[in-house]
Amino acid sequence: MGIVGEKLNIEFVISTGDNFYEDGLEGVEDPAFYESFVNIYTAPSLQKIWYNVLGNHDYRGDVEAQLSPILSQKDSRWVCLRSFILDAGIVEFFFVDTTPFVEKYFTDPEDHTYDWNGVLPRESYRAELLKDVDSALVQSKAKWKIVVGHHTIKTAGHHGNTQELVELLLPILKSNKVDAYINGHDHCLEHIMDKESGIQFFTSGGGSKAWRGDIQPWNAEELKLYYDGQGFMSVQISETNADIVFYDVFGKVLHTWSISKELKANA
Repeated sequence: MGIVGEKLNIEFVISTGDNFYEDGLEGVEDPAFYESFVNIYTAPSLQKIWYNVLGNHDYRGDVEAQLSPILSQKDSRWVCLRSFILDAGIVEFFFVDTTPFVEKYFTDPEDHTYDWNGVLPRESYRAELLKDVDSALVQSKAKWKIVVGHHTIKTAGHHGNTQELVELLLPILKSNKVDAYINGHDHCLEHIMDKESGIQFFTSGGGSKAWRGDIQPWNAEELKLYYDGQGFMSVQISETNADIVFYDVFGKVLHTWSISKELKANA
């Protein structure tokens, strides 16, 4: 990642959640913050801001710890909020807190304990969030709109599609003509092009543990990449082009994809 980051002269890094395994952080002093973040991403090119969303594993720990400014004091790269917008000029990234959408974490948490402080009552939290995402996308003047969340919307991977997001979030992405949705959750690298809506679905969940051979059938015309190993992806965006590249852990290119847009003349 460091080598690729240097070549591309990256401006920032995005993490798609499940930042700390298995059960998030125990508090702001949890050594996992150093063991899984500070002391891992040491390359000079990665000393940029990291924009993080929360995953379901993060909700099994102290959520407020990850959101705390104390972590940013320990490492100024760290930015983590539940949901937020990153305005990068020609592109806007809309980060969505997807864990509270998933029914089973509330009704059948198995032997896990989730930290729902700040999320309950769940229905109003969810409704408010959907309203905010829709309104932000409607108001956005950005040339490119990319939504980031932890959970899958379309995937041939282990978890399958997150039905709650398909029903509640996907219609908002479609109506606002979002360019791409980037997620983690499935431990693989994947690209699905939705023929109907034109939305690109990118899974970048290969940052640690990967699930070898765990793939479900998917329309071959839509499934452009499924890699069941570790790796990462890069996105370079200009006024007219978005170039996406997936890499394995050694930096070998696994897949590239380009999206083009017309330059509109200002009236």
